[in-house]
Amino acid sequence: MTRDAAAPAGTVTVAAPAKLNLYLRVVGRRPNGYHELDSLVAFAEIGDVVRAAPADALGLYLDGPFAAALGEAGAPDDNLVLRAARGLAALTGRAAGARLTLTKALPVASGVGGGSADAAATLQALGALWRVAPAPAALRDLALSLGADVPVCLDGRACRMQGIGERLTLLEALPAMPLVLVNPGVPLATKAVFGARAGDFSAPLDHVPPRPSRMALVELVRRGGNDLAAPARRRLPVIGTVLEALSAAPDCLVAAMSGSGATCFGLFDTAAAAEAAAQRLRAAEPAWWVAASRLKGLAPA
Repeated sequence: MTRDAAAPAGTVTVAAPAKLNLYLRVVGRRPNGYHELDSLVAFAEIGDVVRAAPADALGLYLDGPFAAALGEAGAPDDNLVLRAARGLAALTGRAAGARLTLTKALPVASGVGGGSADAAATLQALGALWRVAPAPAALRDLALSLGADVPVCLDGRACRMQGIGERLTLLEALPAMPLVLVNPGVPLATKAVFGARAGDFSAPLDHVPPRPSRMALVELVRRGGNDLAAPARRRLPVIGTVLEALSAAPDCLVAAMSGSGATCFGLFDTAAAAEAAAQRLRAAEPAWWVAASRLKGLAPA
């Protein structure tokens, strides 16, 4: 969280990093329809940005490479950023006044928690701008009311996420592994993917090490899998093509789909290998969104 010297006086800038489900297992469904998950969540060093500046009224402005797509999806009137702002104002009993700017660098409806991360960043930015500090439990409840992924994005650290997103067990350490993110350029609605899921529920993983090494993390991705990959591929077969392309990249240790798709990721041993793979994929598939980045690591405690 920073004060942006190039923006209007008092502007608070907060990063909204891409959220990755390194594995995702659907382990049950509650009577209210919400699915229970077991997932290892980490964040990438790439994402959207939320800026909050003083203003008398609440307004949202969009820029960035995916701003137009977000506008076509119904923003800004019902954007999660505005819902988060109104929710925080109601929770703290203050007027909802701020000029919010969302720089949309992540594809929309792409399985990397863009909207959830944007909402979480908005809560953080406005908390600083308005100088309000709700009780942590109340803020978590507000985050969960905005979406199942918002609490984990609000915390912003690698963790095992269970329940419907409210049970978070922080990892003690995480290697900052290089990665490549690939989205085929087609949005995929989370609700539709969950609706297409068939078969029995999975069991949670029996053990997730609190300090996985690089190869232990790769094994967790392989062992955990993604229960939404099959229904996502049925709805959008190009996801299979993306996974094959990532898996075939030299030095790719493992490739998987994140969340409900369609973004997939590959983990690499070196940044040079990840950047080389990204360049090859951009050249081969210019319509795809391809980004080389790395996981936000956690130093051992």
